[in-house]
Amino acid sequence: MDPIEIFKALSNESRLQILHWLKEPEKHFKPHEGIDMRKTGVCVSQVTEKLHMTQSTASQYLSILQRAGLIKTERIGKFTYYTRDEEKIREIGDFLNNEI
Repeated sequence: MDPIEIFKALSNESRLQILHWLKEPEKHFKPHEGIDMRKTGVCVSQVTEKLHMTQSTASQYLSILQRAGLIKTERIGKFTYYTRDEEKIREIGDFLNNEI
């Protein structure tokens, strides 16, 4: 775990919002092509629509979160779906409790 990369990823309000939405995706996103959002995640077009940003910006934010290890991806057909990495998020909480 690289705490600096994680905290850089969390230093943007929109990226924090994405993580919040991904915690309970069914509350925040419309279903996409019959995908179980809780299990598989949400695609970039859903995030783009919710953020009211360009797809390129939303993709960049998701990429930053992924590189920090905060989200996981799954490719299905032509779409990539994003979910929170709950284990990594727990590790961050443990790090904060034990190291700071």
